[in-house]
Amino acid sequence: MNKKLRYLPYVFFIALLPAMIFRDFSPANELRYLSIADEAIRQGHIFAFTNHGELYADKPPLYLWIIMLGKMIFGKHQMWFLALFSFVPAIEILRVMDRWVQDIFPPKVRLTSCIMLMSCGMFLCLSVFLRMDMLMCMFITLALYSFWQTYTSADTASKVGISFPVFIFLAIFTKGPIGILVPLISTIAFLVAKRQTAMIRRFWGWRTWGVLLAGCATWFFIAWMEGGGAYLYNMLFHQTLGRAVNAFHHKEAIYYYLLAYWYLLAPWSVLIVCVYTSAFKQKIRMNDAEQFFLTVIITTVVMLSLISAKLGVYLLPTFPFFVYLAVSLMLRVKANVWIRLSVALPSLIFTSVPVALMIAAHNQWTFGANIFCCAVAATSLSVSGIYTLWLMDRGGGLNRQVNSLACGIFVAFFATGLAIPSVNSQLGYEAMCTEAKTLSAAKHQPHYYTYGIYRPENMDVYLNKNVTEVDAQDILSGKCNDGILMIKAKKLKRDVRLQHFANSNKCQQVGENVVIAK
Repeated sequence: MNKKLRYLPYVFFIALLPAMIFRDFSPANELRYLSIADEAIRQGHIFAFTNHGELYADKPPLYLWIIMLGKMIFGKHQMWFLALFSFVPAIEILRVMDRWVQDIFPPKVRLTSCIMLMSCGMFLCLSVFLRMDMLMCMFITLALYSFWQTYTSADTASKVGISFPVFIFLAIFTKGPIGILVPLISTIAFLVAKRQTAMIRRFWGWRTWGVLLAGCATWFFIAWMEGGGAYLYNMLFHQTLGRAVNAFHHKEAIYYYLLAYWYLLAPWSVLIVCVYTSAFKQKIRMNDAEQFFLTVIITTVVMLSLISAKLGVYLLPTFPFFVYLAVSLMLRVKANVWIRLSVALPSLIFTSVPVALMIAAHNQWTFGANIFCCAVAATSLSVSGIYTLWLMDRGGGLNRQVNSLACGIFVAFFATGLAIPSVNSQLGYEAMCTEAKTLSAAKHQPHYYTYGIYRPENMDVYLNKNVTEVDAQDILSGKCNDGILMIKAKKLKRDVRLQHFANSNKCQQVGENVVIAK
């Protein structure tokens, strides 16, 4: 990276730092990963995992190892440490893509490309959320870049380096079959399109398959030794073929990604489509790199659409190629009204954010968030939107317009991160569990019960013991009198009997939940 680009990771780090420090773990997935890691540490397992005694072969070991490592180093799970394993891969993806285009893009355009990719809504959020998707995306990007380096090598007889299969294996070891499907299908499709089918064996020959088979065979063997045949079957068939053919979770229609695209790559999704459409209409001839980027996009979207299980985050490996292909085409596409409107649209939306915040505050829709931090975030978006519209009026270049909007996004993300402590009780369970532990110690009631709370089983990360889910009848019959009850506040409002029970005992509301001690 040039000197200006070298400072970008630090700017991004500062923008994301509050969210990396202050945010509580989300109950949906993050808390479950922590609970699984804790259970693995207690059992001494490193390849076969369970979640409260049930087999958990859904994810490969690599990311869970990182969580286990953090727990062993710090004695507890640290958000900032685990968030680094999303942020650092995101920065590495930017570095790889920048190296990919360093001989094609001018320095200013390279800067805009990095900023544009990092400010894509889903890419930015996944840079701090605790998921293995960004880590897998990094390995896939590295594998595809390794392929490209060999393909474009001046030495036509050069062999495929060991890095190509190693990166693919690491992608598999991070998230599963998608780690091999994306590079396999995209590279073969590209070589077929270029009428260079003889080169397929060069990239997918004995060296590549040997590394992949050796790595997977070792992994599967140790998993079988630890978890037995049932675990291996679950991992190889139930969690792969089952999800692909008839998913038991996240089953969506085949056109799901065509709809999800618009918000996943916001605020640049409309701009990207307008650039692609303009390039097609103007009959812009793509170079080899652009053809490869387009191949990765098309093959990955088609492949993911054919798989039964679908989530927006699964499309992440295509994000770098969506953005960098669009930026590459911008250099040659003639500006038109549609491209200008595609930038004006998010600018106008950003400009109106303060009004939306005032309406939300007036109607008490801010959920107790720090209103000052929210106002700073809204103002930064509004100022960037107004400045971008001013640039458009003055004829400022498209790269300056993109940079302007992105700066507003990063400032807003920073300010929103500072507001997180005021809403953590709404986002996670740490505050509620802390209150429950305090009451448990004071009342000498060792048990914990929950009613109406989403995925409460993983509260053991905070409570250091399992919780018991109960229903209204259990509560009224006195089953929970020997412990602390955590209940959704909405459940109390809907049941007069439960309201009477709560009023006759010591209770404390924490966020959207109520902690009750007999």
